[in-house]
Amino acid sequence: MSATRRVRALIVDDSAIARDLLERGLSLDPGIEVVGKASDAYSARDKIVFLKPDVVTLDVEMPKMDGIAFLRKLMPQYPLPVIVVSAVTAEGSRKALEALEAGAFDIVAKPSAYDAFGLKAMVAELAEKVKAAGRTEPGKIRSLAGGLARPSPPAGRPASDRRFRGRPVGKVIALGASTGGTVALSKVVTALPADSPPVLIVQHMPPVFTRMFAESMDRQSAVRVKEAEDGEELERGTALVAPGDLHLTVVRSGRRLEARLDDGPKVSGHRPSVDALFLSAAEAVGPDAVAALLTGMGRDGADGMLALRRSGARCVAQDEPSSVVFGMPKEAWENGAAETLVPIELMAREIMARVGDPAAGRA
Repeated sequence: MSATRRVRALIVDDSAIARDLLERGLSLDPGIEVVGKASDAYSARDKIVFLKPDVVTLDVEMPKMDGIAFLRKLMPQYPLPVIVVSAVTAEGSRKALEALEAGAFDIVAKPSAYDAFGLKAMVAELAEKVKAAGRTEPGKIRSLAGGLARPSPPAGRPASDRRFRGRPVGKVIALGASTGGTVALSKVVTALPADSPPVLIVQHMPPVFTRMFAESMDRQSAVRVKEAEDGEELERGTALVAPGDLHLTVVRSGRRLEARLDDGPKVSGHRPSVDALFLSAAEAVGPDAVAALLTGMGRDGADGMLALRRSGARCVAQDEPSSVVFGMPKEAWENGAAETLVPIELMAREIMARVGDPAAGRA
């Protein structure tokens, strides 16, 4: 799409109030043209064919056909970038993750109807994601569908407690991602060996979503994956995901390395922030860290990765062809933080090679 042409957006929501609110908010952005609105999947299908939007915003809870079923029918025929607008509830989060499995580009959380500041912030976030989605190559949108889904856990996964208590921690792996990151992280984490060094993960995602994302990856992985808890010790064979709206950092406490959570100010525009994690790892772990910055909008993580590189850590970033949005990795490459750019399919192997593990991942 031409950089000067406005992104054409279709809004799909069963609430007339929500449709009007999103239309007014998105239309304020000079880079976006709202070309239509639809109240259900059938109307949306017809308008996609007739209006040919670049991007669709989608409420997953709709009558007649829910957003998940709609996505699964849409993506094989019309691989458009779809941004899910979902309530921050257990059910809303579950459906949003299902939407990502079905090929959604990204998710935005609906705030309370009474939270005027939250509504304004949500529309601003949605506008940025709509513009990023409109610039994404169709082939990358096709690659999103089915990226999180796996029929069963990998072979060789221990049946009970998978932690490796008593084993030296050794290295620490730090991963950061944003748009497209759920698929990218799933490919990396599910390819790590069961006795992997501790893994710390920041994925830009709202509260509740992060817990369900961790649970989804845990079911697919040899390593144990869980949402991080404040003060817990880092252990081999365990990956900790930053909870939505909380920074995840690592600190040294005697001979232990511990995860810390806090609700301090946003860093690089985000909470949780990849920069916050990487900067803490540079201080607490230094040359024993291995970091990877994956697909995502903006530049969160680039400065933190540069601090890690200067501390002696090994640092890599996802390459452009395999990134849904080559924003964060590009910034880390251009500022000299990333040593090399790596296709996502080879990322786990690259990370484990820098850890010094001859198994170098299962992928």
